[in-house]
Amino acid sequence: MAVDAAREEKALREVTSRLVEDYGEAHPAERVEAVVGAVRKRFEGHSVREFVPILVERIARRELDPKRGKNTAGQVELAKASDGAAASPEGPAETTSVFAAVAGRFVPVRLVENKRALGAVAAGVAVVLAAGTVLAVRHSDSPSVTSAATALTTVRGVVGSEKAAFFDDPRVAEVLAKHGLKVEVEPAGSRQIATSVDLGRFDFAFPSSSAAAERIQRQRGVSGKYVPFSSPMAIATFKPIADLLGQSGIVQTGATTTFDIEKYLQLAEKGVQWNQLDGNSTYPVSKNVLVSTTDPRTSNSAAMYLAVTAYVANDNTIVRGTKAEDYAVSRVSRLFTRQGFTESSSDGPFKDYLANGMGTVPMAWIYEAQYVDAAAHDQLKPDMVLMYPTPTVMSQHTVVPLTDKGDQIGKLLTTDPDLQRLAADHGFRPTDVTLFTKVTTAHQIPVDANLINQITPPDYDTLEHLLDGIAKSYN
Repeated sequence: MAVDAAREEKALREVTSRLVEDYGEAHPAERVEAVVGAVRKRFEGHSVREFVPILVERIARRELDPKRGKNTAGQVELAKASDGAAASPEGPAETTSVFAAVAGRFVPVRLVENKRALGAVAAGVAVVLAAGTVLAVRHSDSPSVTSAATALTTVRGVVGSEKAAFFDDPRVAEVLAKHGLKVEVEPAGSRQIATSVDLGRFDFAFPSSSAAAERIQRQRGVSGKYVPFSSPMAIATFKPIADLLGQSGIVQTGATTTFDIEKYLQLAEKGVQWNQLDGNSTYPVSKNVLVSTTDPRTSNSAAMYLAVTAYVANDNTIVRGTKAEDYAVSRVSRLFTRQGFTESSSDGPFKDYLANGMGTVPMAWIYEAQYVDAAAHDQLKPDMVLMYPTPTVMSQHTVVPLTDKGDQIGKLLTTDPDLQRLAADHGFRPTDVTLFTKVTTAHQIPVDANLINQITPPDYDTLEHLLDGIAKSYN
């Protein structure tokens, strides 16, 4: 119950932030917060909590913008729940939009708002859960009753683990449901998606780089692809670590914090440990000074780390040809083999970073989107810092459609304005970068919007050869 309460509190904070952002020009923040608080009180004491944040947002929006509250022909409520509520002495039940969880997803239904009706809603939702459909029934202002079942088309995808939270967002499910779709995803490392996952079970693959996508396209004979959003690679660390490496000239602080890959590579090649750094009283441990990554054999984020470090190791030149590949691998392989156990996908090390502090993960190679998403949802501790490696590389999150349904998802993710906005809410940089800037500005997250110092990743075959070389180094 404590976990559910915390989840509800977090969801309501997000609701308040969205409403302040959307109605800031018409209402002061205090007014918005007061409306949310008043609406929330209507649901005190009810045991059915799953829908409360969504109900609160919908009702608050109607009160902040009365034009949104006018009933339309499409406004409906659960028939059996509303039958009992309509005769309630509390008066006619108004309706508002809410989404019921069906097979782990949220689909549109209409629920009544008064307190006596909410109890009846639980039974109605159970019917929806059993049926797996969306019910369209009686208007609140009409005695006539009609019913229809509108089935959602299920689309299955395998996605990079850093995008799982995006697809788990009820707001994303809501937008997709408006298009008649319910998306079910399985997370996996992007290189796993490209090399070992049985793609025959899915309608689309959504790895985190163009290289992994290209491999899938070659294997499946697919020509089409979509790039709905991107995210540069970054390093998550802590202020004491950034200050310590600043003394070595590796880290530079300013409007954003940068991490010099060339100076870092020189230090790592010597096998320098943390307790050997001059003036180190904050992290005096006998471990190599290394950035923690995922396993390059399974994960795209580690492959992007390899692309950046190989570029720097090759005298800041794109790696081309066997000689350059062998030379680069000889210089950077220790960055991986000295780490010990590594996770298969990017979700693991970032969760360790958030939960366990610098004792376990002093520096984690991540997608910028992971840090921005955590910052926007109040998951960061005060001493956590985002560093941009110089140079860095942009990871192009690429949808490879495997069926017509998968193609529809690729198009929607790329063109639907609501899905693009929600991608920005989860820290990704959509095609309209102003959406990303709006999120980072609202939450005061220091990011480098321009990222001038980027490399072009090596071509597909070269990256594969580099990864093969690293894999051999483990043996």
